[in-house]
Amino acid sequence: VQLQASGGGAAQAGGSLRLSCAASGRAFSSYAMGWFRQAPGKEREFVTAINWNGGSTDYADSVKSRFTISRDNTKNTLYLQMNNLKPEDTAVYYCAARSSRIAYALRTSYNYWGQGTQVTVSS
Repeated sequence: VQLQASGGGAAQAGGSLRLSCAASGRAFSSYAMGWFRQAPGKEREFVTAINWNGGSTDYADSVKSRFTISRDNTKNTLYLQMNNLKPEDTAVYYCAARSSRIAYALRTSYNYWGQGTQVTVSS
């Protein structure tokens, strides 16, 4: 599966952004999906994940109640709605697909990665 992330940009603290990840190739609904992010000088970290049909999600504590992951299997697209953004959310955001229907936070369990989209939040 090929993944293409988009929707990043600049926002003020307290603002919102919505990321999208378009998938092509093998059946999108075969994969659990996740969002990860990497800030300068830091390791890539888990943000959120969703199972194959959207019925189960998981979030990092740092984004709970602010970010929402969703997917539309009819459009082969994954979304990340980010509200109440904070400067510490500044990072390159990556979407990823896992060859399993079960959502999981472990970065190394994901087989396919998008190219990343930059999110910059100013105070």
